[in-house]
Amino acid sequence: MLTDALQDPARLQKLAHFEQLVYPQWIDDLQNKKPVTAAPAGEWKVIEAGWGAPKKYLLSHIPGAGYINTEEVESEPLWNKVSDDKLKAMLAKHGIRHDTTVIMYGRDVYAAARVAAIMLYAGVKDVRLLDGGWTTWNAADLPVERGLPAQPTPASDFGAPIPGQPQLMLDMAQARALLHRKDASLVSVRSWPEFIGTTSGYSYIKPKGDIAGARWGHAGSDSTHMEDFHNPDGTMRAGDDIAAMWKNWNIMPDQHVAFYCGTGWRASETLMYARAMGWKNVGLYDGGWYEWSADPKNPVVSGERKPN
Repeated sequence: MLTDALQDPARLQKLAHFEQLVYPQWIDDLQNKKPVTAAPAGEWKVIEAGWGAPKKYLLSHIPGAGYINTEEVESEPLWNKVSDDKLKAMLAKHGIRHDTTVIMYGRDVYAAARVAAIMLYAGVKDVRLLDGGWTTWNAADLPVERGLPAQPTPASDFGAPIPGQPQLMLDMAQARALLHRKDASLVSVRSWPEFIGTTSGYSYIKPKGDIAGARWGHAGSDSTHMEDFHNPDGTMRAGDDIAAMWKNWNIMPDQHVAFYCGTGWRASETLMYARAMGWKNVGLYDGGWYEWSADPKNPVVSGERKPN
């Protein structure tokens, strides 16, 4: 029987880095200056992430939260992360330094995870996710606010070189170098129908199939769901369950592991979970299937297949 995560926040502390996933009452206590476990060392911000204008944010959001449009951190044509110069400007605009603790949440967890992963790449040292996102805050019946986000005070300087963790973002050549190895895994965080080439998963991605030699890391029922990683309430499944799921596909914690999906959102959520689980050598192949499939020279595969 599943324990309701909202009633048992201590379950998060079974993770090697439990502090990277926070729960609603923790944020509420922090905002009300009550003692919390693994408190931020310095300044902190709560920020909602979403695609486009903050329509749902306007109606109801966590008190004091800022808002980041995902288009501030990724851009067309491939929806890869923006340049380091643009990241530096975005962080300054939102008043974020390398030593600011940033607590991200979203209506969709993977939107918050996408921004969180890119902030970590940039060099923000302490980025956390609200486990289960807005849904858990709403279910906890905690206070909410309406209206536009307050204008943040810009940061004059990030205080450290950007990128601070370049190893978190892999390009296509680096991703290719992980294929067909026992000490590494390039991991497809896509639905099974996407992995076997029944569908591309996206209206704007025409090629079907997946990267030849990639290992299946699970995801959900389609390109917008992540049920394989979630409890029924949308919080993260137990880390041991996720590790067992990956072990079936020879994805192991001592390997160099890079996650990818179509364009980066689902893989970002998985990256955040792997980090919370204590997996050390993990990253994100930012281009994903969108970039890989655009080059006809890249090996692709379709059809049912077993772990490699």
